[in-house]
Amino acid sequence: MKKTINEIAAWLGIAQTFEEAVVTGVSINTRTLEPGDLFIPFRGENVNGHKYVAQAFEQGAAAAFWQKDEPNPPQDVPLLFVEDSEEALQQMARAYRSEHNATFIAVTGSNGKTSTKDLIAGTLAPYYKVQKTEGNYNNQLGLPLTLLGLDEDTQFAVLEMGMDGFHQIELLTKLAEPHYAVITNIGEAHMEALGSREGIAKAKFEIVQGLQADGKFFYDGDEPLLRPLVAAENIHAISFGLADTDDLYAANITEDEKGSHFDVHGLLEDNFFISVLGRHQVKNTLIAILIAQDIGLTNDQIRESLKGVELTNMRMQLVEGKKDILFINDAYNAAPTSVRAALNFVEHATMRSDKWVVLGDMLELGTLEREYHENIADDLNLDAIQHVCLYGPRMEALYNKIKDQADVLWSAEDYAPIIEHIAQHASADSLVLLKGSRGMALENILQAFVK
Repeated sequence: MKKTINEIAAWLGIAQTFEEAVVTGVSINTRTLEPGDLFIPFRGENVNGHKYVAQAFEQGAAAAFWQKDEPNPPQDVPLLFVEDSEEALQQMARAYRSEHNATFIAVTGSNGKTSTKDLIAGTLAPYYKVQKTEGNYNNQLGLPLTLLGLDEDTQFAVLEMGMDGFHQIELLTKLAEPHYAVITNIGEAHMEALGSREGIAKAKFEIVQGLQADGKFFYDGDEPLLRPLVAAENIHAISFGLADTDDLYAANITEDEKGSHFDVHGLLEDNFFISVLGRHQVKNTLIAILIAQDIGLTNDQIRESLKGVELTNMRMQLVEGKKDILFINDAYNAAPTSVRAALNFVEHATMRSDKWVVLGDMLELGTLEREYHENIADDLNLDAIQHVCLYGPRMEALYNKIKDQADVLWSAEDYAPIIEHIAQHASADSLVLLKGSRGMALENILQAFVK
């Protein structure tokens, strides 16, 4: 974004006139502020960003917001007085979005948002200028910052949208006004706030409210909760999945230490490869294929770009550790749906014969969390998976369910017993999956084995 202060003031309905100066970015943190940024202070429970406005100008800020009810504004610096910093940030993003000529792609879902974003962006990047959501900038503050961070000549913007309650996706999609909207799947994350999987589906489905009139909506056709929602809307909807009833589906999926090979059928007939493991990642790849085909890329172009796509770390990431133990680091997050997918992969994997799973607590599951942890036993094939390590207090429920059936170790608060157990018993024949919610930080176990 490159706008004068007066242009930004006009976006915000501020009548004041400023000396001509160009704003070249937006910052909410003086530690990352660049000269030319517009600094936006927020008031939180513990920190009031207005205390850092003077420092922002010392570091080269071009201008700053100042909430009208905040006393003692600094003098002789360009301040944009606003009622509410968050609402003004969103208003700016909406205005910049309305002037931007990029094609906007919005992605939400209980699991796979970041992987799908990476797959879409990676597929398009060899042929177009693409920008995507970085880190966790996928909420009511992060998404406006992502929009305002788009270069003026960006051709495709791939925007991740997260939520933990109703009407949040609605806000984000109406800011982005996407040409393509995606729901990767419906899981159990945020069950506590949304009450049921039906509630989660409705909250995710809000993404279509900002979809452009001629836009296209891609959804998980294997999820029964989405089909009635789709049927009730007059939108151009396309399903993807693993069933032959989907508009585009994957079949004949095979995996090795290099990645996943698969065929696609339906709207497209061909075969592809991704250097990523997991049937669920193949399913996410179908979205990238659909969008790439729709914008005019050939099958050969899609196939070539998919070969080079890399996912954000801790998403089915292969890491070779000490003693040549092969780890799958899928420790970024976990919910019952994604845990089932990861267990299914390990069960059917042929790359190593000695199979381990290290599972951490699944968080934010509400009153049914004990039941969800116990039910993992139904998807844990102990004939195929020889070793199970459990970490976190909630995993005691699963431990009690399977302790008499398998080689299982449970540690509520300490990584050390699990690290020691793997070190003593795993070998070059071992495949070790790490899967848990972000708060469990299972990558700490991996660090003990990094060469």
